[in-house]
Amino acid sequence: MKPLPDFRSKDFLIAHMREIMDFYHPICLNEEDGGYYNEYRDDGFITDRKTQHLVSTTRFIFNYATAAVLFERPDFAEAAAHGVKYLDEVHRDPVHGGYFWLMHGRDAADATKHCYGHAFVLLAYATAMKAGIPGMDARVSQTWDLLESRFWEPDRELYKDEICRDWGATSPYRGQNANMHMTEAMLAAYEATGEIRYLDRAETLARRICVELAANTQDVVWEHYRQDWSVDWDYNKDDPKHLFRPYGYQPGHMTEWAKLLLILERYRPQDWILPKALLLYETAIARSADLEFGGMHYSYGPDGKLYDLDKYHWVHCETIAAAAALAGRTGRERYWQDYDRLWRYSWRHLIDHEYGCWFRILSPDGVKQSDIKSPSGKTDYHPFGACYEILRVLGEAQ
Repeated sequence: MKPLPDFRSKDFLIAHMREIMDFYHPICLNEEDGGYYNEYRDDGFITDRKTQHLVSTTRFIFNYATAAVLFERPDFAEAAAHGVKYLDEVHRDPVHGGYFWLMHGRDAADATKHCYGHAFVLLAYATAMKAGIPGMDARVSQTWDLLESRFWEPDRELYKDEICRDWGATSPYRGQNANMHMTEAMLAAYEATGEIRYLDRAETLARRICVELAANTQDVVWEHYRQDWSVDWDYNKDDPKHLFRPYGYQPGHMTEWAKLLLILERYRPQDWILPKALLLYETAIARSADLEFGGMHYSYGPDGKLYDLDKYHWVHCETIAAAAALAGRTGRERYWQDYDRLWRYSWRHLIDHEYGCWFRILSPDGVKQSDIKSPSGKTDYHPFGACYEILRVLGEAQ
């Protein structure tokens, strides 16, 4: 293992982001079908050359476009444009509009329209716009229009979750996760365009999820709701490890919301934002901290019982970013101490010092669960984005 670095230094953060890019670039570029290869073994060997998930395509675009600006790398901008081309020409449904969830080569393997995936479409286009890729301002605006016409519920001021390919049937499930990532995407769209409607929408979503709905769920964010946005306390209770909709409270989503709330506050100060960010963060740490092995457990129920004790990479990434944001916002050293402690755990257990990037999941005692480092959807977007946001907190990135 490498010696512990200064986790608060610009040099470390940039070097770590470079290492993430070095793992994927250029081998991730799919010259057979377009887009990117999605699945990698620990050593970088590509284990699936056909599956392309909408979340992977869009997260790779985010990584490349962000890196193109930060590192002043035109080849990264070209790699982002390569992904945008696949997103436009292959993921986009030419008949009904919207974007397919899962591709096999250039054919749709799952044509469902997921709000979660469309949030990342907006994020990808907005980030590509920041990188100067032509035509992205129109794509951002078109995605807004699509979301307004297909997913937005104006009477609820929230987005629906899942709709069939021809938009004829909508799932009764409603979830906070898609709305959280839509908040992230709206903030990025505002930064890219300066248009106030994106900031307005981000504020609305944050208030609805973190304040109004949370008032019915112990004042913190619950994951699952019914069609009328009443709380569904039992959804996936028998499947607590579901990839996109796990049961229970998610401490990682609470800290991710804390990070997003403080980004929102930069542009739209509100009296409720900092207290809510603090409550979400403190609750997440108190409920999930593993006092025996270190790090954070994954989920807990309304009764406080832990349901998934595993250690997920993204939870630690988002909590590290939230700790930095709170440290920068409050000036309290205690949050920098949390930041350093979680980085140390991640450095010792979650980061692969032989081949690079982060292991996806560890057992409670820190043993990796698979030799597939990066399945569809991962792309190491969470550690890459966390480092970038920390750089912004430190005043080292825009």
